[in-house]
Amino acid sequence: MPLHGFACDYPDEGGMPLRRAVTRIKLLSEVEIWAEEMRRNKASVQYLLRLDEPVQQNGRCYWPVEVRADGKLWRRFLVTPDGKNVTPGG
Repeated sequence: MPLHGFACDYPDEGGMPLRRAVTRIKLLSEVEIWAEEMRRNKASVQYLLRLDEPVQQNGRCYWPVEVRADGKLWRRFLVTPDGKNVTPGG
């Protein structure tokens, strides 16, 4: 079960971990296909990185990234601060 209320260690790389986390989600094939469809329908696509809701699973700390269109949640993914691990859910 995910635990909330703790902070993930933030890599000492300036803003790079934030950009890397969002980019990892944006480049998932299912997200790219969905985002293109939303843009064709004139919807605004947003990626919300939730540093205030870290999740721990299987001994790893993850940041939730919410994928939205016009403010409505489509999917939520979890990504480690180093960007090496991505999992759906959260």
